[in-house]
Amino acid sequence: MSRTFAKSGGFIVAATGAALILSGCASADDNNSSAESTTAEAKVTSLVVYSGRNEELIQPLIDKFEASHDIKVDVRYGKTTEMAATILEEGKDSPAEVFLSQDAGALGAVAGQDLLVKLPNDVTSLVAEDYTSKDGSWVGLTGRARVAAYDSEDLKADEVPADVHELTKPEWKGKVGIAPGNASFQSFVTAMRVMEGEDAAREWLQGLKDNDVQIFGKNGEILEAVNNGSLPVGLINHYYWARSESDPKDQRAQLKFGEAGTVSALVNVTGAGILPAGENSEAAMEFVKFLLSEEGQKYFLEETAEYPLVEGMGTPADVPPLEDLGGPDINLSDLDSLEETVQLITEVGLL
Repeated sequence: MSRTFAKSGGFIVAATGAALILSGCASADDNNSSAESTTAEAKVTSLVVYSGRNEELIQPLIDKFEASHDIKVDVRYGKTTEMAATILEEGKDSPAEVFLSQDAGALGAVAGQDLLVKLPNDVTSLVAEDYTSKDGSWVGLTGRARVAAYDSEDLKADEVPADVHELTKPEWKGKVGIAPGNASFQSFVTAMRVMEGEDAAREWLQGLKDNDVQIFGKNGEILEAVNNGSLPVGLINHYYWARSESDPKDQRAQLKFGEAGTVSALVNVTGAGILPAGENSEAAMEFVKFLLSEEGQKYFLEETAEYPLVEGMGTPADVPPLEDLGGPDINLSDLDSLEETVQLITEVGLL
């Protein structure tokens, strides 16, 4: 953060005559000093943020931050994987001060190259250790549960598998939808690789392909297909359903949460980290703290239907509390091998 310091207009003069001669100059300098000070006070601090989160969802919250902190936030938007790749390419010379990611894997990849500054304990301690970095390099902001959206007019909840591996069985042939190009699906596959091994993940992906899995571009398209009755089951994140315009409970699509303790119950997180350019920036730290504040967490709860990660902030409507989901025991920072996951999905022929 740049600071402008005004020059002092005072002069110490020993001789009275000299003081009289210089009094006019001192007065002029005082005026200049006052003007410079006023300019410094009026100058708004700026902050550069690289965001892998959707502009439509995150910009309103950034606007709130700007309004309350007198800080101008310059945001560069893109896919999380693209933003992470840009940061890795730019290295310590990146102008970005804060990285907002839609999943933990990208944050882990950036942290793995020593490009995230360790956050203070009073920031990271706001979030349960399962949903933030173990080394303090980044902090989780919101939780995103993987779920199966199913056609409730065609299926009962107990007919939908709680284990994603069962979706490769013959009875589900042509009835399951995925979005293999979406970061959330790729992070899920990465979690499967980490928890169950490369071979198990490849076998599952190949099983989906052989079972005529339906390919979509986005999670929202999957939900729409389930709601219009053209797709029995689709793998998505919970909030697409929870923040729908119509009352979630009245939708044809309903949610099946995964079996506790398994990869099927994965809860990934969005998160934030401070980059080297923001190491000494008060604005960068204030921004991260704002995202974890009551105002920030309430925004995520009410506007994006994600799980707030700060304790006591509540649960999105019509979904189970975060503590009841039984997510798997996994270090989310380990979901950093996205490139290998994309390669695997491509080799299987789903991309």
